[in-house]
Amino acid sequence: MGACLGVAGCSSTVDGMASPVAAAGPSSASGPSSSAGADGTGEDGRVDATLESMLLTPTDFPAPYQAIVLPPHAVSQAAADLDGIPPGAKVDPPGCKPPAQDYGPDGTAMIVGTDNANRSTISVELMRSDLPLDKRTAEIERCLEVTTTKDGAEAVVRTEILPAPPLNADDTIAMRQTVTSGKGAGKVTQSMLTLVAQIDDVRVSATYMSFGDGKPDTVVLDQVFTEAVQRVNAA
Repeated sequence: MGACLGVAGCSSTVDGMASPVAAAGPSSASGPSSSAGADGTGEDGRVDATLESMLLTPTDFPAPYQAIVLPPHAVSQAAADLDGIPPGAKVDPPGCKPPAQDYGPDGTAMIVGTDNANRSTISVELMRSDLPLDKRTAEIERCLEVTTTKDGAEAVVRTEILPAPPLNADDTIAMRQTVTSGKGAGKVTQSMLTLVAQIDDVRVSATYMSFGDGKPDTVVLDQVFTEAVQRVNAA
């Protein structure tokens, strides 16, 4: 899809998408970190800083993205949109709903940048999670195609795991998703490209989402994701 998801170059492609080969700092993505207690983290592996203090600000998003920090009441809906599975929906196969998430100020924080001309957004989400990222990845791999039903409306969520971006984090993943609903002229496809990193108990996600046929803005996605990870590491 054109641009590389890494600030230093590309090594391979998956269906036309360049995979990341380098980013901020040495990679530790091969497994969980054992360095809890250093650089602002608690001995129990908790990052002591608040999510709000680590979240990117609107000035971190380049033009044409107009970014806002979501108020607490809007976070839960925005996070569900990124999962592709609405709250309360039935899913097939069973057991493919996202894990329960705390949407309170110390559970989830989110900023969303919007490119109105291209009908696209880049969202950066920080959330507290004690679930190791490799276990969450295994859950996703068991649910690569999920049919959701809510209020009589059906949608299909398809996920493809991509090469993980190497970053200074405990673990990372990347994935491409589509959410398809409706039929014929009313068919709608939501496309997402998501980069995820786990740093102690903080999970950092950056997602490019669009409803058009254009290519993802991988340059800005990579830029804000890298900055978001650096902010958490520096906390």
